[in-house]
Amino acid sequence: MNYRSKKWLEVLREAPVCFGCGKHNDGTVVAAHSNQLRDGKGKSIKAHDYRSASLCYTCHMELDQGCKWSKQERREFWEEAHRQTIGWLVESGRLVLK
Repeated sequence: MNYRSKKWLEVLREAPVCFGCGKHNDGTVVAAHSNQLRDGKGKSIKAHDYRSASLCYTCHMELDQGCKWSKQERREFWEEAHRQTIGWLVESGRLVLK
C-alpha cells in the first residue's frame, strides 16, 4: 500500500516557487508525483506522496502529458524538482524530524 498524507500534499502547495521552472507560486503549484515504478507508481496508482515535487500547472502537465522531453529528460527534471522540494521543506522548517 502506498503512503498517503493529505497534510504532505497541502504543504507542497505552499512552496514559494515552482521547483521546475522557478516561477513564483501563482496558485497553481501542486504536488507532482513521480512516474517511476520504483517510487510506488503503478497502473492507475500514484507513487507515494513523499515522492512528489512542488510544480506549477505548466511544468506538471509537460512532465505528465507533454511531448517536448524524452523519458530520461522527464526523469531528470522530476528528480531535480524533488531534490529542491525536499530541501525547501527542511530549510523552511516544514519538515522536522523528531
